[in-house]
Amino acid sequence: MNTTLTPSRNEPASRLQQKQSSAPAAQSDQTNTMNYKAWVAKAPKQPMALESIDLGPLGTEDVEVAVEHCGLCHSDLSVLNNEWGISQYPAILGHEVIGRVTAVGPNAKGLKVGQRVGVGWNSASCMHCHQCMSGSHHLCPEVQATIVGHRGGFASHIRSHWAWAIPLPEKLNFAEAGPLLCGGVTVFAPLAMYGKPTDRVGIIGIGGLGHMAVKFAAAYGCDVTAFTSSESKFDEAKGFGANHVVWSKDSAAIKKLGARFDLLISTVNVKLDWDAMISTLAPNGRLHDVGAVLEPIPVPAFSLIMQQRSVSGSPTGSPVVIERMLDFASRHNVAPQTEHFPMSKINEAFARLESGKARYRIVLDSDF
Repeated sequence: MNTTLTPSRNEPASRLQQKQSSAPAAQSDQTNTMNYKAWVAKAPKQPMALESIDLGPLGTEDVEVAVEHCGLCHSDLSVLNNEWGISQYPAILGHEVIGRVTAVGPNAKGLKVGQRVGVGWNSASCMHCHQCMSGSHHLCPEVQATIVGHRGGFASHIRSHWAWAIPLPEKLNFAEAGPLLCGGVTVFAPLAMYGKPTDRVGIIGIGGLGHMAVKFAAAYGCDVTAFTSSESKFDEAKGFGANHVVWSKDSAAIKKLGARFDLLISTVNVKLDWDAMISTLAPNGRLHDVGAVLEPIPVPAFSLIMQQRSVSGSPTGSPVVIERMLDFASRHNVAPQTEHFPMSKINEAFARLESGKARYRIVLDSDF
């Protein structure tokens, strides 16, 4: 079966005019193209099916990547099930892509055929707005999510604007690196923005995001406290680099911590005793949320005002921040703890993720 998605499903409308028939020919590796397959979701909460797909012509500023590995993120599950109400079907999920460039548009910069790159949560942005021009491409009003209105990485090949295909440091373990491109940069970005090596940092939730946050904060030099609702993860959290571990369901124990933390990074998508958590912030401390909590987070105003505390949040990161994170991970040997499935077992991998049994990130290895 052949699934055809229109060009507007593959890139922002503002870039469609760049595809002119008179444009110079793209550079490509003909041996790796023209045989495109993908695991396609046709409807919410339904198994994905392997299909042939038509990627259409390569955009003049785009690159094509042959997928070698692709991480499975909880946001893939959320988009599959349309939990956020933004999903578009048919959907090709997967946004933690590791692979080799097989084709380069004539106006693409800095990449060449055969180069190994990574593509994360975003795959394009307008490249001319204030946010893009100031280095915050991930905040562009036209930023293109890789798995919403675009073909993602659970496929033989993926397309991306050249700026969002990030060259990988040679010292990285490429088979394990996929989760760094979404989960990794999501927790690294607030640490880089707001943390210092001398800080006391708390990480709320020791799962797919949280275990990488602990590793990054420990490598950064912080005194790290891990908050987890699972007592079975206490020893694992210390193994990831946590100096202290606290049971997140024990409000009394949390309140005893006092005004301790310079930075709290919350990675969970469930309701917490937020008042107790905010009370653990030191003066000028910050609670930073990267977990997709669907319920509002109650914030007591006087708890912020009297101690000059802040509450904030962020998405993933710009191409420059992703590059910086990968460099940091390479130098400090920060890598996610992963389980591997062949991509042909994608539905079984989704079931394991949904069951909560994954430890701690799942990576799908291409076997087309």
